[in-house]
Amino acid sequence: MQLDAVETALAGLPPWLALVAILGGSLVLARLVQVGGDWLIKRLTTRIPGDVDDVALKTIHPALYASVLLAGAYYALEPLSLGVVELPQGIDNNLRATIISIGVVVWAYTLIRLGRRVSHAITSAEDADGSVVPIFQNVWSAGLIGLTAFALLELWGQDVTPLLASAGVIGIIVGFAARDTIANLFGSIALFFDGTYKVGDWVVLEGGDRGRVEDISIRSTVIRTRDDVLVTVPNSILNSSKVINESVPRRKRRIRVPVSVAYGTDYDLLEETLLGVASETKAVLDAPSPRVRMREFGDSALQFELLCWVPDPVLRGRATHDLNVAIYRAFEEAGIEVPFPQREVRILGDDGGVATVTADSPEQAASGADDD
Repeated sequence: MQLDAVETALAGLPPWLALVAILGGSLVLARLVQVGGDWLIKRLTTRIPGDVDDVALKTIHPALYASVLLAGAYYALEPLSLGVVELPQGIDNNLRATIISIGVVVWAYTLIRLGRRVSHAITSAEDADGSVVPIFQNVWSAGLIGLTAFALLELWGQDVTPLLASAGVIGIIVGFAARDTIANLFGSIALFFDGTYKVGDWVVLEGGDRGRVEDISIRSTVIRTRDDVLVTVPNSILNSSKVINESVPRRKRRIRVPVSVAYGTDYDLLEETLLGVASETKAVLDAPSPRVRMREFGDSALQFELLCWVPDPVLRGRATHDLNVAIYRAFEEAGIEVPFPQREVRILGDDGGVATVTADSPEQAASGADDD
Protein backbone atom coordinates (compact mmCIF):
# COMPACT_ATOMS: atom_id res chain seq x y z
CA MET A 1 0.00 0.00 0.00
CA GLN A 2 2.82 2.42 0.83
CA LEU A 3 4.51 1.61 -2.49
CA ASP A 4 1.27 2.33 -4.34
CA ALA A 5 1.02 5.66 -2.54
CA VAL A 6 4.57 6.55 -3.58
CA GLU A 7 3.83 5.62 -7.19
CA THR A 8 0.67 7.68 -7.14
CA ALA A 9 2.52 10.67 -5.72
CA LEU A 10 5.26 10.37 -8.33
CA ALA A 11 2.73 10.03 -11.12
CA GLY A 12 1.25 13.39 -10.15
CA LEU A 13 4.59 15.17 -10.50
CA PRO A 14 6.04 16.59 -13.70
CA PRO A 15 8.21 14.05 -15.57
CA TRP A 16 11.49 15.78 -14.80
CA LEU A 17 10.60 16.23 -11.14
CA ALA A 18 9.56 12.57 -10.80
CA LEU A 19 12.88 11.52 -12.28
CA VAL A 20 14.79 13.79 -9.88
CA ALA A 21 12.75 12.50 -6.96
CA ILE A 22 13.49 8.88 -7.82
CA LEU A 23 17.21 9.44 -8.32
CA GLY A 24 17.44 11.64 -5.23
CA GLY A 25 15.57 9.10 -3.14
CA SER A 26 17.88 6.33 -4.32
CA LEU A 27 20.92 8.45 -3.35
CA VAL A 28 19.47 9.09 0.12
CA LEU A 29 18.62 5.40 0.56
CA ALA A 30 22.08 4.38 -0.63
CA ARG A 31 23.61 6.77 1.88
CA LEU A 32 21.51 5.27 4.64
CA VAL A 33 22.65 1.81 3.58
CA GLN A 34 26.25 2.98 3.66
CA VAL A 35 26.08 4.64 7.07
CA GLY A 36 23.81 2.03 8.61
CA GLY A 37 25.91 -0.76 7.13
CA ASP A 38 29.09 0.63 8.67
CA TRP A 39 27.39 0.81 12.06
CA LEU A 40 25.97 -2.69 11.73
CA ILE A 41 29.32 -4.15 10.64
CA LYS A 42 31.05 -2.70 13.69
CA ARG A 43 28.37 -4.11 15.98
CA LEU A 44 28.41 -7.58 14.43
CA THR A 45 32.15 -8.01 14.02
CA THR A 46 32.83 -7.24 17.67
CA ARG A 47 30.50 -10.03 18.77
CA ILE A 48 31.55 -12.71 16.28
CA PRO A 49 35.03 -14.21 16.77
CA GLY A 50 37.43 -14.39 13.84
CA ASP A 51 38.14 -12.16 10.85
CA VAL A 52 36.12 -13.93 8.16
CA ASP A 53 32.84 -12.23 9.06
CA ASP A 54 34.50 -8.81 9.12
CA VAL A 55 36.04 -9.38 5.69
CA ALA A 56 32.79 -10.71 4.20
CA LEU A 57 30.58 -7.88 5.46
CA LYS A 58 33.01 -5.15 4.43
CA THR A 59 33.43 -6.65 0.96
CA ILE A 60 29.70 -7.02 0.28
CA HIS A 61 28.77 -3.63 1.71
CA PRO A 62 29.95 -1.49 -1.30
CA ALA A 63 28.04 -3.78 -3.68
CA LEU A 64 24.84 -3.24 -1.68
CA TYR A 65 25.41 0.50 -1.82
CA ALA A 66 25.88 0.36 -5.60
CA SER A 67 22.85 -1.91 -6.01
CA VAL A 68 20.58 0.66 -4.37
CA LEU A 69 21.81 3.32 -6.80
CA LEU A 70 21.31 1.01 -9.79
CA ALA A 71 17.85 0.08 -8.56
CA GLY A 72 16.96 3.76 -8.38
CA ALA A 73 18.20 4.28 -11.94
CA TYR A 74 16.26 1.26 -13.14
CA TYR A 75 13.06 2.36 -11.37
CA ALA A 76 13.39 5.77 -12.98
CA LEU A 77 12.83 4.06 -16.33
CA GLU A 78 9.25 3.09 -15.49
CA PRO A 79 7.40 5.67 -17.57
CA LEU A 80 4.12 3.79 -17.80
CA SER A 81 3.67 3.17 -14.08
CA LEU A 82 4.90 6.59 -13.02
CA GLY A 83 3.31 8.70 -15.72
CA VAL A 84 6.68 9.82 -17.12
CA VAL A 85 7.10 10.34 -20.85
CA GLU A 86 7.74 6.95 -22.43
CA LEU A 87 11.11 6.38 -24.06
CA PRO A 88 11.43 4.61 -27.41
CA GLN A 89 11.27 0.87 -26.91
CA GLY A 90 14.79 0.25 -28.22
CA ILE A 91 16.41 2.89 -26.04
CA ASP A 92 14.41 1.80 -23.00
CA ASN A 93 15.45 -1.85 -23.38
CA ASN A 94 19.10 -0.93 -23.92
CA LEU A 95 19.12 1.30 -20.85
CA ARG A 96 17.56 -1.43 -18.73
CA ALA A 97 20.01 -4.03 -20.02
CA THR A 98 22.91 -1.66 -19.34
CA ILE A 99 21.83 -1.03 -15.75
CA ILE A 100 21.33 -4.74 -15.05
CA SER A 101 24.65 -5.56 -16.74
CA ILE A 102 26.45 -3.10 -14.51
CA GLY A 103 24.82 -4.73 -11.49
CA VAL A 104 25.82 -8.21 -12.66
CA VAL A 105 29.43 -7.13 -13.21
CA VAL A 106 29.57 -5.34 -9.86
CA TRP A 107 28.33 -8.40 -7.98
CA ALA A 108 30.59 -10.77 -9.94
CA TYR A 109 33.62 -8.62 -9.10
CA THR A 110 32.48 -8.38 -5.48
CA LEU A 111 32.06 -12.14 -5.10
CA ILE A 112 35.44 -12.84 -6.72
CA ARG A 113 37.03 -10.30 -4.39
CA LEU A 114 35.14 -11.82 -1.48
CA GLY A 115 36.54 -15.27 -2.28
CA ARG A 116 40.09 -13.94 -2.33
CA ARG A 117 39.73 -11.96 0.90
CA VAL A 118 38.04 -14.78 2.77
CA SER A 119 40.70 -17.22 1.56
CA HIS A 120 43.42 -14.90 2.83
CA ALA A 121 41.66 -14.59 6.19
CA ILE A 122 41.29 -18.36 6.47
CA THR A 123 44.89 -19.13 5.57
CA SER A 124 46.10 -16.43 7.97
CA ALA A 125 44.19 -17.92 10.92
CA GLU A 126 46.36 -20.20 13.03
CA ASP A 127 43.51 -22.48 14.10
CA ALA A 128 41.85 -22.81 10.68
CA ASP A 129 42.26 -25.49 8.07
CA GLY A 130 43.26 -23.54 4.98
CA SER A 131 43.73 -26.46 2.63
CA VAL A 132 40.39 -25.86 0.92
CA VAL A 133 41.34 -22.29 0.05
CA PRO A 134 44.22 -22.74 -2.40
CA ILE A 135 42.36 -25.57 -4.12
CA PHE A 136 38.97 -23.94 -4.71
CA GLN A 137 39.83 -20.26 -4.86
CA ASN A 138 40.62 -20.28 -8.58
CA VAL A 139 37.68 -22.59 -9.28
CA TRP A 140 35.39 -20.07 -7.55
CA SER A 141 36.75 -17.20 -9.66
CA ALA A 142 36.60 -19.12 -12.93
CA GLY A 143 33.04 -20.30 -12.23
CA LEU A 144 31.84 -16.78 -11.47
CA ILE A 145 33.45 -15.41 -14.63
CA GLY A 146 31.75 -18.09 -16.72
CA LEU A 147 28.33 -17.53 -15.15
CA THR A 148 28.69 -13.77 -15.57
CA ALA A 149 29.52 -14.15 -19.26
CA PHE A 150 26.46 -16.35 -19.88
CA ALA A 151 24.23 -13.98 -17.88
CA LEU A 152 25.37 -10.97 -19.92
CA LEU A 153 24.83 -12.80 -23.21
CA GLU A 154 21.35 -13.84 -22.16
CA LEU A 155 20.60 -10.34 -20.91
CA TRP A 156 21.45 -8.77 -24.26
CA GLY A 157 19.27 -11.19 -26.15
CA GLN A 158 21.96 -13.58 -27.35
CA ASP A 159 20.83 -17.18 -27.64
CA VAL A 160 23.27 -19.24 -25.58
CA THR A 161 21.85 -22.61 -26.69
CA PRO A 162 24.21 -22.90 -29.70
CA LEU A 163 27.06 -21.85 -27.46
CA LEU A 164 26.20 -24.59 -25.00
CA ALA A 165 26.07 -27.16 -27.80
CA SER A 166 29.36 -25.92 -29.18
CA ALA A 167 30.79 -25.90 -25.67
CA GLY A 168 29.98 -29.58 -25.38
CA VAL A 169 31.96 -30.40 -28.52
CA ILE A 170 34.75 -28.03 -27.59
CA GLY A 171 34.78 -29.52 -24.10
CA ILE A 172 35.47 -32.97 -25.52
CA ILE A 173 38.31 -31.62 -27.66
CA VAL A 174 39.75 -29.62 -24.80
CA GLY A 175 39.33 -32.61 -22.50
CA PHE A 176 41.63 -34.69 -24.67
CA ALA A 177 44.08 -31.84 -25.18
CA ALA A 178 44.18 -30.83 -21.53
CA ARG A 179 43.70 -34.21 -19.89
CA ASP A 180 46.77 -33.66 -17.70
CA THR A 181 45.39 -30.36 -16.44
CA ILE A 182 41.98 -31.92 -15.79
CA ALA A 183 43.64 -34.82 -14.01
CA ASN A 184 45.51 -32.35 -11.81
CA LEU A 185 42.24 -30.52 -11.05
CA PHE A 186 40.43 -33.66 -9.94
CA GLY A 187 43.58 -34.80 -8.17
CA SER A 188 43.61 -31.60 -6.10
CA ILE A 189 39.95 -32.07 -5.21
CA ALA A 190 40.57 -35.69 -4.20
CA LEU A 191 43.57 -34.67 -2.08
CA PHE A 192 41.44 -32.14 -0.23
CA PHE A 193 38.53 -34.44 0.48
CA ASP A 194 40.91 -37.21 1.52
CA GLY A 195 42.63 -34.79 3.90
CA THR A 196 46.03 -35.92 2.65
CA TYR A 197 47.84 -32.73 3.67
CA LYS A 198 47.42 -28.98 3.99
CA VAL A 199 49.63 -25.92 3.80
CA GLY A 200 52.28 -26.07 6.53
CA ASP A 201 52.42 -29.87 6.82
CA TRP A 202 55.67 -31.81 6.50
CA VAL A 203 55.39 -34.56 3.89
CA VAL A 204 57.61 -37.23 2.43
CA LEU A 205 57.02 -38.07 -1.23
CA GLU A 206 57.35 -41.47 -2.81
CA GLY A 207 60.50 -40.33 -4.59
CA GLY A 208 62.16 -39.49 -1.27
CA ASP A 209 61.73 -35.70 -1.29
CA ARG A 210 60.82 -34.34 2.13
CA GLY A 211 59.71 -30.85 2.98
CA ARG A 212 57.03 -28.39 4.01
CA VAL A 213 53.92 -27.80 1.89
CA GLU A 214 54.10 -24.16 0.79
CA ASP A 215 51.15 -23.90 -1.59
CA ILE A 216 48.35 -26.04 -3.02
CA SER A 217 46.90 -24.85 -6.32
CA ILE A 218 44.53 -26.44 -8.78
CA ARG A 219 47.37 -27.80 -10.89
CA SER A 220 50.19 -28.61 -8.49
CA THR A 221 51.57 -28.60 -4.97
CA VAL A 222 54.73 -26.69 -4.03
CA ILE A 223 57.01 -28.23 -1.40
CA ARG A 224 60.02 -26.52 0.17
CA THR A 225 62.73 -29.08 0.96
CA ARG A 226 65.28 -28.85 3.77
CA ASP A 227 67.77 -27.55 1.19
CA ASP A 228 65.43 -24.55 0.69
CA VAL A 229 64.53 -25.73 -2.80
CA LEU A 230 60.96 -25.42 -4.10
CA VAL A 231 59.70 -28.63 -5.69
CA THR A 232 56.53 -28.39 -7.77
CA VAL A 233 54.66 -31.69 -8.08
CA PRO A 234 51.49 -32.15 -10.20
CA ASN A 235 48.49 -33.07 -8.08
CA SER A 236 47.61 -36.01 -10.35
CA ILE A 237 50.96 -37.62 -9.46
CA LEU A 238 50.49 -36.99 -5.74
CA ASN A 239 46.98 -38.41 -5.89
CA SER A 240 48.24 -41.69 -7.36
CA SER A 241 51.41 -42.09 -5.28
CA LYS A 242 52.27 -42.68 -1.64
CA VAL A 243 52.56 -39.52 0.46
CA ILE A 244 53.65 -39.64 4.10
CA ASN A 245 52.29 -36.75 6.15
CA GLU A 246 54.51 -36.31 9.19
CA SER A 247 52.31 -33.60 10.70
CA VAL A 248 49.18 -35.66 11.38
CA PRO A 249 47.51 -36.79 13.51
CA ARG A 250 50.04 -35.02 15.77
CA ARG A 251 53.12 -33.01 14.91
CA LYS A 252 55.44 -34.84 17.30
CA ARG A 253 57.39 -37.64 15.62
CA ARG A 254 59.46 -40.61 16.76
CA ILE A 255 63.02 -40.94 15.54
CA ARG A 256 65.12 -44.09 15.44
CA VAL A 257 68.87 -44.01 16.06
CA PRO A 258 70.53 -47.33 15.14
CA VAL A 259 73.48 -48.37 17.35
CA SER A 260 75.94 -51.26 16.92
CA VAL A 261 77.97 -52.55 19.86
CA ALA A 262 80.43 -55.41 20.25
CA TYR A 263 79.42 -58.82 21.52
CA GLY A 264 79.95 -59.04 25.27
CA THR A 265 78.81 -55.47 25.96
CA ASP A 266 76.99 -55.02 29.27
CA TYR A 267 73.35 -54.44 28.27
CA ASP A 268 72.44 -52.56 31.44
CA LEU A 269 75.35 -50.17 30.94
CA LEU A 270 74.40 -49.69 27.29
CA GLU A 271 70.76 -48.95 28.09
CA GLU A 272 71.67 -46.56 30.88
CA THR A 273 74.09 -44.72 28.60
CA LEU A 274 71.64 -44.36 25.72
CA LEU A 275 68.76 -43.23 27.93
CA GLY A 276 71.04 -40.74 29.65
CA VAL A 277 72.02 -39.27 26.29
CA ALA A 278 68.35 -38.99 25.27
CA SER A 279 67.39 -37.25 28.52
CA GLU A 280 70.13 -34.64 28.05
CA THR A 281 69.24 -33.81 24.44
CA LYS A 282 67.05 -30.67 24.31
CA ALA A 283 64.96 -31.62 21.27
CA VAL A 284 63.91 -34.98 22.77
CA LEU A 285 60.59 -35.11 24.65
CA ASP A 286 60.25 -36.67 28.09
CA ALA A 287 56.81 -38.10 27.19
CA PRO A 288 56.56 -40.51 25.54
CA SER A 289 59.71 -41.64 27.29
CA PRO A 290 62.78 -42.75 25.30
CA ARG A 291 63.48 -46.47 25.13
CA VAL A 292 66.11 -48.89 23.89
CA ARG A 293 65.30 -51.94 21.77
CA MET A 294 67.56 -54.77 20.60
CA ARG A 295 66.87 -55.60 16.95
CA GLU A 296 69.14 -58.45 15.88
CA PHE A 297 72.34 -60.40 16.30
CA GLY A 298 74.55 -59.06 13.53
CA ASP A 299 77.58 -60.69 11.93
CA SER A 300 80.01 -58.49 13.81
CA ALA A 301 77.87 -56.62 16.34
CA LEU A 302 74.67 -56.49 18.34
CA GLN A 303 72.14 -54.18 16.68
CA PHE A 304 70.15 -51.80 18.93
CA GLU A 305 67.87 -48.81 18.36
CA LEU A 306 67.31 -45.77 20.53
CA LEU A 307 63.66 -44.67 20.12
CA CYS A 308 62.65 -41.18 21.21
CA TRP A 309 60.22 -38.41 20.26
CA VAL A 310 60.66 -34.84 19.01
CA PRO A 311 57.90 -32.16 19.13
CA ASP A 312 57.97 -31.31 15.42
CA PRO A 313 59.01 -33.09 12.20
CA VAL A 314 61.36 -30.26 11.32
CA LEU A 315 63.55 -31.20 14.32
CA ARG A 316 64.20 -34.78 13.24
CA GLY A 317 67.44 -34.09 11.40
CA ARG A 318 68.90 -31.87 14.08
CA ALA A 319 67.89 -34.20 16.91
CA THR A 320 69.40 -37.22 15.12
CA HIS A 321 72.68 -35.34 14.71
CA ASP A 322 72.80 -34.29 18.37
CA LEU A 323 72.02 -37.82 19.53
CA ASN A 324 74.68 -39.42 17.32
CA VAL A 325 77.37 -37.01 18.53
CA ALA A 326 76.35 -37.45 22.17
CA ILE A 327 76.24 -41.27 21.84
CA TYR A 328 79.72 -41.35 20.33
CA ARG A 329 81.15 -39.31 23.21
CA ALA A 330 79.22 -41.28 25.84
CA PHE A 331 80.49 -44.61 24.43
CA GLU A 332 84.07 -43.37 24.64
CA GLU A 333 83.60 -42.38 28.29
CA ALA A 334 81.82 -45.64 29.19
CA GLY A 335 84.28 -47.83 27.29
CA ILE A 336 81.58 -49.32 25.05
CA GLU A 337 83.11 -50.67 21.86
CA VAL A 338 81.60 -49.98 18.45
CA PRO A 339 82.93 -52.87 16.32
CA PHE A 340 83.82 -52.81 12.66
CA PRO A 341 83.40 -55.75 10.26
CA GLN A 342 86.28 -58.24 10.25
CA ARG A 343 86.99 -61.22 7.99
CA GLU A 344 89.23 -64.18 8.62
CA VAL A 345 90.77 -65.89 5.57
CA ARG A 346 92.51 -69.26 5.92
CA ILE A 347 94.97 -70.25 3.19
CA LEU A 348 96.11 -73.84 2.75
CA GLY A 349 99.81 -73.99 1.81
CA ASP A 350 101.61 -76.55 -0.37
CA ASP A 351 103.14 -78.15 2.69
CA GLY A 352 99.72 -78.63 4.29
CA GLY A 353 100.11 -75.71 6.68
CA VAL A 354 97.35 -73.17 7.22
CA ALA A 355 97.95 -69.39 7.18
CA THR A 356 95.33 -67.17 8.77
CA VAL A 357 94.83 -63.54 7.68
CA THR A 358 92.49 -61.21 9.54
CA ALA A 359 91.40 -58.10 7.63
CA ASP A 360 88.85 -55.32 7.92
CA SER A 361 87.78 -55.66 4.27
CA PRO A 362 88.01 -58.14 1.37
CA GLU A 363 90.67 -55.94 -0.28
CA GLN A 364 92.91 -56.17 2.75
CA ALA A 365 92.34 -59.92 2.90
CA ALA A 366 93.38 -60.32 -0.74
CA SER A 367 96.45 -58.14 -0.18
CA GLY A 368 97.47 -60.19 2.85
CA ALA A 369 97.05 -63.44 0.92
CA ASP A 370 99.33 -62.17 -1.84
CA ASP A 371 101.97 -61.22 0.72
CA ASP A 372 101.88 -64.70 2.17
